[in-house]
Amino acid sequence: MTDVPARERLMDAAVEAFAERGFHATTTRDISTRAGMSPAALYVHHASKEQLLYEISSAGHQNTRNMILAAYASTADPVDRLATIHFEFSKWHAVHSKRARVVQYEISALTPEHRKEVAGYRRDIERVYRDAIAEGVEKGVFEVDDVPGTALALISMAIDLVRWYQPDGPRTPDAVGHLYADLALRAVGATRS
Repeated sequence: MTDVPARERLMDAAVEAFAERGFHATTTRDISTRAGMSPAALYVHHASKEQLLYEISSAGHQNTRNMILAAYASTADPVDRLATIHFEFSKWHAVHSKRARVVQYEISALTPEHRKEVAGYRRDIERVYRDAIAEGVEKGVFEVDDVPGTALALISMAIDLVRWYQPDGPRTPDAVGHLYADLALRAVGATRS
């Protein structure tokens, strides 16, 4: 544990504590103790508990945004594009289920300034989904009446898996990703050839 930098140990401990108890029920002592550090250690490396949450949330949202932008750019085929985006987004939420739970469900604990920034990343993610679906509709391969609503439904499906997914359970992250990609295609009236 001592080979891991203190900031990273604190972030990992915060993810564990926030995922288990929620932001408001977690104390700075809880985080420092989980990191194997003194109670005041958090303030040596982070300005506040909220700042620590912001760093976790911001990084998680930026990583997922960049991942689905890469998935979008990986193919010009609308069916493969949506399947790839949703596979990657869903798999990320399974692989990082505790971190994703914190990233997605503790946003209300952020300061208004930090919440506004993170909301921008969320809008970027939603825009990628909307663009992918709209392109499939324009090319006649998707049948969708409500593109924004469908985008939100797919995003919500992937995010919500952190409520039930267990890393030691019967489904692997890849299996969940494939299942959710297939469900996304069914939602838009498409199948893979």
